[in-house]
Amino acid sequence: MRTPPIPPADMDPDLRELHDDMAAGVAKHLKGFVSTRADGALVGPFPALLRFPHFGGPAWDYTKALIHHSTLPKPAHEVAILVTGAAFNSRYELYAHERVADGAGLSPNKIATIAAGGRPADLTEEEAAAYDVAAALAAGRQLPESTYRRAVRTFGEEGTGELVYLVGGYCLVSVLLNAFDMSVPGREEGLPTDP
Repeated sequence: MRTPPIPPADMDPDLRELHDDMAAGVAKHLKGFVSTRADGALVGPFPALLRFPHFGGPAWDYTKALIHHSTLPKPAHEVAILVTGAAFNSRYELYAHERVADGAGLSPNKIATIAAGGRPADLTEEEAAAYDVAAALAAGRQLPESTYRRAVRTFGEEGTGELVYLVGGYCLVSVLLNAFDMSVPGREEGLPTDP
């Protein structure tokens, strides 16, 4: 871990304000996975955002915009995030969003297949449209016209725009997690490491 979590007690007032905004957003909208240590320090991508607040603050604003203006069906939303996390082999992103996807109603088989880099055969139309857009973009490819049109038919132009921004946002999250070698929760968060 190259950017360790920062306990709130060690922060100056400006950084603490950003931290508290992140912690409130995480508590309200990002449930089902460990995102905070016992001392209140945020884990996952948040230490990197807090370590470089001049970049991390705007990145958090982007994340909040994705949360507050979300119209995509939750399963399709989580499919796109899982596809992106798998494309980057981002451990924490996959850890967190496997749990969120389960809560959104995706089957364990779909979650496992996507997290392993595969395309489930039983995706719904919405899930398939989200999968194909995310797979093309997270792989760094031009989005094919047919894939774009399918997404617009499925989600509308605004929903397709949201999907593209969602994938872009989680590409950034994946890069941060990978660059700063952020681990999945365990001993650092005071969690037991034995089953």
